Amino acid sequence: MSELTSLTIAQAREKLLGKEITAVELTDAYLAAIDEANKTLNAYIEVTPENAKKWAAISDEKIAKGEAGALEGIPVGIKDLFGTQGVHTQACSHILDGFKPKYESTVTQNMWDDGAVMLGKLNMDEFAMGSSNETSYYGAVTNPWKAKGDDTPLVPGGSSGGSAAAVAAQLCAGATATDTGGSIRQPAAFTGTVGVKPTYGRCSRWGVVAFASSLDQAGPIARDVRDAAILLKSMASVDVKDTTSVDIPVPDYEAAIGQSMKGKKIGIPKEYRVEGMPEDIEALWQQGIQWYKDAGAEIVDISLPHTKYALPAYYIVAPAEASSNLARYDGVKYGLRVTGDDITDMYEKTRSQGFGDEVQRRIMIGTYVLSSGYYDAYYLRAQKVRTLIKRDFENVFNQGIDAILTPATPSSAFKIGDEEMAADPVKMFLNDIFTVTVNMAGLPGISVPAGLDSKGLPLGLQLIGKPFEEEMLFQASHVIEEAAGTFVPKRWW
Repeated sequence: MSELTSLTIAQAREKLLGKEITAVELTDAYLAAIDEANKTLNAYIEVTPENAKKWAAISDEKIAKGEAGALEGIPVGIKDLFGTQGVHTQACSHILDGFKPKYESTVTQNMWDDGAVMLGKLNMDEFAMGSSNETSYYGAVTNPWKAKGDDTPLVPGGSSGGSAAAVAAQLCAGATATDTGGSIRQPAAFTGTVGVKPTYGRCSRWGVVAFASSLDQAGPIARDVRDAAILLKSMASVDVKDTTSVDIPVPDYEAAIGQSMKGKKIGIPKEYRVEGMPEDIEALWQQGIQWYKDAGAEIVDISLPHTKYALPAYYIVAPAEASSNLARYDGVKYGLRVTGDDITDMYEKTRSQGFGDEVQRRIMIGTYVLSSGYYDAYYLRAQKVRTLIKRDFENVFNQGIDAILTPATPSSAFKIGDEEMAADPVKMFLNDIFTVTVNMAGLPGISVPAGLDSKGLPLGLQLIGKPFEEEMLFQASHVIEEAAGTFVPKRWW
């Protein structure tokens, strides 16, 4: 059974179409793997075996008739932020207890139309607020990786920690995820997987629970670059139900993989050399630069001068939008309701008991920066900084830079329940230091596993691209993958 779950999407697709295996066999193998591992890893909060087997049988019929879709029979996991009709969708929050939507998100519907099989819903930080997958109402996810000679459980990153852990542990062939400030790329880096944050507007946000509407973007987490390309091709589309989605043709991303990088310009931003960055990450960055030189690319030193303002500006804009979006959860229409003496008392009790500490913290920050007297001082100023960050990238790309290479994270995975992180939320926020600029500017980014640190834990390199030029990211990231190889955790669960 483990042989089937070790197949990449591309390999499984070939075997399915060649009638070497069936979708039912493949799905059963994943369900068995989930049954064995999930009590330890806590990656899934809801498994849907009956639906999965039913959908797999339909896929086998379509394959037999020669009517296979692009993801026909491929078992996937879905982050709990995506609305799935009739199936648990709670953003891993107590306040959405029992919510099962009567609609399907556009992204997941696109995947079902292409024949994908849903295995279940994946754990995540509550309302996608977190960098470690410890804020979930359903408990922390455990990273499948462990440091050499150390059994301490590690975080998988967040908010898409369940997606990253499930892909790394081979509990699904690929997974959906979302990225507001690094929530695809950071967990991908922590788990040795590939995570793609597409250009803002490339994937529809309709049916996806909102955190910060001007920053949120859906994308895939996969085992390798080719699988990520296959998944994004299926997920991406214009959508009349989401006016921020963009009507631009979705390319064949797979076709870009393996194309020559000769003559391409890779930018290296000096501002990403932050104080106290571990030697392992600096060494890996230099190794990545050498790989591109060897591939015939030109390395160009660049400057993104407003990078230092990105993190503080992000943690004004994102909470502000969150406080507005989460105002809808009041105990009246759906989810948790805690009764009180009157409607105001019900609101207060429902929201105080329904939201976790991190969500409450961000709602309060957001409400503060939007309040009278502080809107101009904080929110408006942060939006101006955002414009300057976007302009920095435009200036660099106008100089002929094809992609920008940076570290993905400032460290490898840290332990669950880290006391320093728990005592100082800002330390947790700093996990997004290399990723938030991409969301603030609406650009595409990808994290690719590039090596292991001195503790034997995976580290990722990030590539940032021009708007709607995800093809270049797949082309460029394949260079790293070819040089570094792929990474699979040693099984202990």
